[in-house]
Amino acid sequence: MKFDTPATTNPIDQLKVVGHATDRIDGPLKTTGTAPYAYERHDVAPDAAYGYIVGASIAKGRITSMDLSSAKAAPGVLAIVTADNAGKLGKGDYNTAKLLGGPNIEHYHQAIALVVAETFEQARAAAQRVQVAYARADGSFDLADARAATDRKTTDRNSTIGDFAGAFAKSEVQLDATYTTPDHSHAMMEPFATTAAWNGDKLTVWTSNQMIDWNAKELATTLGIGRDKVHVISPYIGGGFGAKLFLRADALLAALGARAARRPVKVAMQRPLMANNSTHRPATIQRIRLGATKQGKLTAIGHESWSGNLVGGKPENAVQQTLWLYAGENRLTGTRLATLDLPEGNAMRAPGEAPGLMALEIAIDELAEKLDIDPIELRVLNDTQVDPAKPERKFSQRRLIDCMRIGAEKFGWAQRSAKPAQRREGRWWIGTGMAAAFRNNQVMKSGARVRLDGRGMVTVETDMTDIGTGSYTIIAQTAAEMMGVPLERVAVRLGDSSFSVSSGSGGQWGGNCSTAGVYAACVKLREAVAQRAGLDVAGASFAGGMVSAGGRSLPLAQVAGDNAIVAEDTIEFAELSKQYQQSTFGAHFIEAAVDAYTAEVRVRRMLAVCAAGRILNPKTARSQVIGAMVMGVGAALMEELAVDKRLGYFVNHDLAGYEVPVHADIPHQEVIFLDETDAISSPMKAKGVGELGICGVGAAVANAVYNATGVRVRDYPVTLDKLLAKMPSLAI
Repeated sequence: MKFDTPATTNPIDQLKVVGHATDRIDGPLKTTGTAPYAYERHDVAPDAAYGYIVGASIAKGRITSMDLSSAKAAPGVLAIVTADNAGKLGKGDYNTAKLLGGPNIEHYHQAIALVVAETFEQARAAAQRVQVAYARADGSFDLADARAATDRKTTDRNSTIGDFAGAFAKSEVQLDATYTTPDHSHAMMEPFATTAAWNGDKLTVWTSNQMIDWNAKELATTLGIGRDKVHVISPYIGGGFGAKLFLRADALLAALGARAARRPVKVAMQRPLMANNSTHRPATIQRIRLGATKQGKLTAIGHESWSGNLVGGKPENAVQQTLWLYAGENRLTGTRLATLDLPEGNAMRAPGEAPGLMALEIAIDELAEKLDIDPIELRVLNDTQVDPAKPERKFSQRRLIDCMRIGAEKFGWAQRSAKPAQRREGRWWIGTGMAAAFRNNQVMKSGARVRLDGRGMVTVETDMTDIGTGSYTIIAQTAAEMMGVPLERVAVRLGDSSFSVSSGSGGQWGGNCSTAGVYAACVKLREAVAQRAGLDVAGASFAGGMVSAGGRSLPLAQVAGDNAIVAEDTIEFAELSKQYQQSTFGAHFIEAAVDAYTAEVRVRRMLAVCAAGRILNPKTARSQVIGAMVMGVGAALMEELAVDKRLGYFVNHDLAGYEVPVHADIPHQEVIFLDETDAISSPMKAKGVGELGICGVGAAVANAVYNATGVRVRDYPVTLDKLLAKMPSLAI
């Protein structure tokens, strides 16, 4: 099905099942421990051996020797895989560094060996016996230094509209400030984990991965085998946040280990390896220049961002939201990429907008203070209903002002003091802050196969994944709505590369696109059912487990009989995304308390107001948003991968040193979804919402801390050492 004209009235609009707050179908399996994760597939690999990854202990250089003799002689060892004996390996399109290093080392903790043994403990003990000698090479590990060294910097993208330099110079009010965000680590509960088994020349991997089709292709490419020889299965995933979009070392090494040991092998990447071995969100240095009239109209908007990556990697596109969030005739945006020898930087929840808004939305607040204008009113004044670069291109939906107005009323914004450090409760300074939220609505073609059987059951098969987001549930709701059956009459099977190729989970596109693919397949199934029943296809309606047309009604189970009816289709998005700018919007509100003596920060209240098209399941959508809000608090107050700039690695590479929020850090959270549909987005009239929840949270926290104390921090995280020396006098 091609989606090339705006959606009109369709069966989803009935909202008998879709749009209702429904418990996650996979919830009972998760809470009872009966949802098997990749490492737990003992049923399919009962005699599996265990692999333990050996990571490089230098950031750049070469392996000069590797002595495996002691490790091979250790109890239980079955095989040791290295670059020397793994055979010729390719590299997929989505990997910057090789997943199995040697003799060249590209980053710290790059996998250089896999020790396979009968038990995990034996594999771990033997791995300690692998003796590696290196020739260390000099590397570049400091973004600020690399930014200044022109030979290590490349321009990725520049965009200019009008005369930014001239307009900024003539602006009545100017802001020119630099903000930094640190490297961030994915900290999902389930590590990178895979069970692999060969049957002749065919490989099956049970793995934790967000994008099944990508993973299958990349694994085949890396191993140098046909795509038809690789079967990837990933029905349950314990979090991903973007790190599991791509093939990682666990899957490749499990496959190589299973081939070497001639039996199934399980590999779970050790937690201390995850920060340096896998991908992370790169640090940024962002310069923002804003020029405005005294009345608050933006006349010049400049946003430039620097980030680092390995050779062949891409920059963090932190200027992305600045292209569309505010009006302004004269604009400059640019991203710069510095070559660094740190581990690979890549997607992490809301890449681009998440770190970009951490800077931009502080800058907007700073400009509001210079202008003596309320921060919300400044944002309202500079709203735009068209793409600033292409005024003829309208937004499909844009309700940013509604989000801010509704949020302000609900949160009690009117009681906020514009002057900082005015509210005190005992030892706590209290402040309120807000920030706009923006995330582009991306679409990707997605397919599904649906089957109606003689029991009246509808089964959906698609390689879509559920990373804790509720995919099982919203897909079941879609099929139930389309086929007119109760939710319990729908079975959903996900995460298998033998199923129809879906959009996968990533980029906030998964929910909207995967359900649109199910919609397309169900349209075909409805046609097939009506035809078999001898009913008018165009006039057929589906409700209560029946198909009806022209005064006749038949049970779906009777129509299917002994010969199940199967339909398959893919939703393909055409030119609408070029005709309209599709984005999601929101507003975050934060109340923060700062200890007057220690400068410790406590978030006390949080509110997110979201405009993201039709909300397919308010319950699972809310869970997505509040989870993202938690990540936003972490980024604002505590998360930071500390770089050893001498040796080139992230020092705090486990959950003991890399701090993330816990339950005690997070107060009451409230989420409001605006009632809207977007016919330009998909037949579901939905958009993504999971990543919108993190966009702007960091800045809202920083703005609240400033309102509480009068201390402006432009370098994240906002920790007490950056506040303490400038805290207001207790005599105030």
